[in-house]
Amino acid sequence: MLRRVANHLFWAARNIERAEWRARLVNVNYHLLVESPPPGVETWSPLLAITGDREVFAKKYSTADEASALAFYVFDGENPSSIRSCIRTARENARELRHHISSELWLELNTLHLDSLGWSLATLESSGIYGFFAELSDRFYRISGVTHDTLTRDIGYDFFVIGKMLERAESVSRLLDVKYHFLLPTPEDVGGPVDKLQWAFLLRSASALEAYRRSHGNAIEVERVVELLLLDPAFPRSAQFCVSRMESALTRIGLPKNALVSEVAPLASASLLRILNSGPASDIISGGLHEFLMQIQDECASIGDELFKQYLGFE
Repeated sequence: MLRRVANHLFWAARNIERAEWRARLVNVNYHLLVESPPPGVETWSPLLAITGDREVFAKKYSTADEASALAFYVFDGENPSSIRSCIRTARENARELRHHISSELWLELNTLHLDSLGWSLATLESSGIYGFFAELSDRFYRISGVTHDTLTRDIGYDFFVIGKMLERAESVSRLLDVKYHFLLPTPEDVGGPVDKLQWAFLLRSASALEAYRRSHGNAIEVERVVELLLLDPAFPRSAQFCVSRMESALTRIGLPKNALVSEVAPLASASLLRILNSGPASDIISGGLHEFLMQIQDECASIGDELFKQYLGFE
């Protein structure tokens, strides 16, 4: 397969997934702030730190309040990681691949892109935050279903899967960081009603609440939440599941053309799998969950760099 085609497939998938998880991050942050608003006016500043967008945000907005943060994350065309920008980038990559993707996938993605051009703060106010993100979530589910049911399982699909799974593994770590590191309750509230409500909403935002209850019942326990979202090999939104799927796709793709085994560095995905298999959730939490999540994000960045060097770079 041409590197150009592989590159477009990888980035189309990665930006679709990034748009979806940006929506999940903004939605969960909004509802957590509603349930337990912290003191101060820059209540969205922690999310900017988690996503690494503080400097980009500061160039245009003076205060990290609700209106500014929603504008920045949802429809700011100057923010390359806004939901609208990610959808646009995914659509541009897909447009280069019209003969490699299904017409159904192109229609869903192009329609979402056109609809996103009309988004504004007035749109959010008229539909409500909950209604807007619920409808947007349904749109991403449609794209996922069309992708699954209409794309041929060939090497191109493997690159699509790698982009999707890499972005998802990184994004679920950021989602956990929103609650655990930046929105910690006071010591006396740990395990209380507000704390449990926040964890339940975080699970719901990852479409994981029902899976959690089937495995662990209604009682929300932090260790089990971390286990499900990071270490569960059977849950499709866990980091463990994503990295395993990515490894399988890379195995099917094999070495770059004309490359010798000695010339190709082993991908960091193997290192990330070892990290995820290093111990139970209790050990991860006691050793520092935030630090563990940052390690996942660093490894994901390394995987992206190596993929570009070995498979995706072209002139």
